[in-house]
Amino acid sequence: MEETVDQFISFLRDIKNVSENTAVSYKRDLLKMQDYFLKQGIESEDKITATGMNTYILWLEKSGCASATISRYIASMKSYFHYLLQTGKISSDPAMLLKNPIIEKREPRVLTVSQIDLLLSMPSGDSNKEIRDKAMLELMYATGIRVSELISLHLDDVNLQTGYIVVGKDKAKERIIPIGDSARRAVYRYLTEARDALLKERVSELMFVNCSGKNMSRQGFWKIIKSYGRQAGIEDEITPQMLRHT
Repeated sequence: MEETVDQFISFLRDIKNVSENTAVSYKRDLLKMQDYFLKQGIESEDKITATGMNTYILWLEKSGCASATISRYIASMKSYFHYLLQTGKISSDPAMLLKNPIIEKREPRVLTVSQIDLLLSMPSGDSNKEIRDKAMLELMYATGIRVSELISLHLDDVNLQTGYIVVGKDKAKERIIPIGDSARRAVYRYLTEARDALLKERVSELMFVNCSGKNMSRQGFWKIIKSYGRQAGIEDEITPQMLRHT
């Protein structure tokens, strides 16, 4: 079954042009499903029934999966089995009638005014890393963009003269977002004082790079936020999502 999943992931990447993060998420969800059915003695997708799918969802719930996670699993499986049906690999869709669990909506966790002021003031030194970190934190706070959008920004996505950034240029949901003076100053300083030194003679179109001059990762930026959160004495664990909502 794993080979069929790989074919589906290739379809998502090559035909649907999904992001790499989305493709990885789909594959992880589907391999988890396959592992469950293999343990039930089912070795082919055309042997999976609607009853079997419902049993799998119940197993996920009893295993402690959150409703939002189960909804993501269901979305992955619906797309997968629709693909198998369209390509003639199965004769009926066992996931067609699956329904998402009710998700309790919660208010997003945010930082207080004093906490965000403290956090933004932490990278205050003159090292190339701190100058970069200051620019990244200020820009994310000013715009509310996602981490994936922040680390994917290209140089030509940022217009400091007019004061805006462009995200989502490769998709239909392009957004033009204004940025304030604090973020503009921080990004300008990064571009003029730190970026070339961090690149170490490498060439990159990306706005932000790590200390080795390579692409910044989501995990890398998360560690940056957590580190400055500890330095600021903020007891709550700060996540990129929390900073975005703030």
